Amino acid sequence: MTFSVQPILENENVKLIPLQETDFEALYEVASDPKVWEQHPNKDRWKREVFKNFFDGAMQSKGAFKIVDKTNDKVIGSTRFYDYDPQDDSILIGYTFYGTACWGKGINQAVKKIMLDYIFQFVSKVNLHVGATNIRSQIAVGRIGAEKIAEQEVTYFGEQPKLNFVYQIDQAKWNEIRENYL
Repeated sequence: MTFSVQPILENENVKLIPLQETDFEALYEVASDPKVWEQHPNKDRWKREVFKNFFDGAMQSKGAFKIVDKTNDKVIGSTRFYDYDPQDDSILIGYTFYGTACWGKGINQAVKKIMLDYIFQFVSKVNLHVGATNIRSQIAVGRIGAEKIAEQEVTYFGEQPKLNFVYQIDQAKWNEIRENYL
């Protein structure tokens, strides 16, 4: 089945818009806070040159989004779809980050819900890479019903490999919990 890994997705709170080169400054404004990266595998991503590498990888992925808060039209983070595998009938969601002002406000839940609702029209499984030391994100993916299925060294674009946990949720599990998720 043909689908886009970079559609425009939105709900009443947020809008996911395909990432463009012109989004660098607005996204870096969010990413330049060291606190955003405390638990992520690359803790230096708040540095401009390190974030530029991350941004270049996002652009090359052709599945990255900027996340916009619809109440004020400000960029608040980024996420992406990547590594679609037609044989496994799966795709990954990851590289997600939000500005600290969004933490604890249900933004991640809203973003994951619209992404999962969309992508489960085309695949039966979604995998998520989460840094082994990123407890905050491990808890968040557990809330969507994803379960840890593996550990894997992941080489991020232009960076050294880092240990990640692989979580998975399938369409049937998502359908069971989605109504009670938000």
